[in-house]
Amino acid sequence: MTDDLPIRVVALYRFTPFEEVQAIRTALAQVCCVRGVKGTLLLAREGINGTVAGTPEAIEAVLAHIRALPGCADIAVKEAAAPAMPFHRMKVRVKREIVTMGRPDVDPLADAGHYVCPADWNALIDRPDTIVIDTRNDYEVAVGSFAGAIDPRTASFRDFPAWFAAHRETLLAGERPPRIAMFCTGGIRCEKATAFLKGEGLDEVYHLEGGILAYLEQVPPAESRWQGECFVFDERVTVTHDLSPGSHMLCRACRRPVGPVQQASALYEEGVSCPACHATRSEAQRRGYAERHRQTRLAEARGTVHVGATLPPREARDGDAPGGDG
Repeated sequence: MTDDLPIRVVALYRFTPFEEVQAIRTALAQVCCVRGVKGTLLLAREGINGTVAGTPEAIEAVLAHIRALPGCADIAVKEAAAPAMPFHRMKVRVKREIVTMGRPDVDPLADAGHYVCPADWNALIDRPDTIVIDTRNDYEVAVGSFAGAIDPRTASFRDFPAWFAAHRETLLAGERPPRIAMFCTGGIRCEKATAFLKGEGLDEVYHLEGGILAYLEQVPPAESRWQGECFVFDERVTVTHDLSPGSHMLCRACRRPVGPVQQASALYEEGVSCPACHATRSEAQRRGYAERHRQTRLAEARGTVHVGATLPPREARDGDAPGGDG
């Protein structure tokens, strides 16, 4: 993390039982707003997940409040720094799940997989008998992944159980139960995915502790098995080793990452469309996006933030991984 940058960005999650979720939400939202902290925090009876940003002093105050919540005293956070605020507003939402798999029977607190620290991850995935699975969504995997990892090509984390059911026989075709290593952005999705596989009768299931973000922060580039960049759910869009900013921009129409090649396409117009969504948007929609982009630029020139327009919905923004990042 670059210490001389003014904004501190922290991603966190914790599976822990919360009883009075609405009361927790009210108090947490107040602390964040009073301190000028922005980002997204999701709360559910199963715990907390999110990413927030603010001054170092403001973030410390919010973290102190979170660590006072039940089961959160030793909650781990992943930190980065930014030259400017990467979020437009603060959202504290109550959800059914802090990461949406759609399987309320899956309980990571009861039976998740084995943690593997970033320093030991290479040795695990280098073994020829280890099956490595990327639990993230298709647009995230397209930006970067570990060499040799299986891409389930899921549009949403909700699709992971169905993908496993469809490929179960292939994955379990060997003479002995397979060794499976799974990973995601910040750890939360693969923690739930390993619990799901444990419930399916698999025991030798591992997941990367702290996720890709911890790996990119701790493992030297010369020793890295990571290829490409890592998508994150904020205005940084992607990060590389040492959590340095990546080369991707965010399409304001479909909320997907746009790499340098796509940015050079005739179908890419900043704030309006990208090659992935151009054909699915009408002229009226593109005119609306163009006006929103114009208003945003005018607000930036005035030193204010334009928050009047509603961004297109994406399941990942609300349940996949806003911050523990998945």
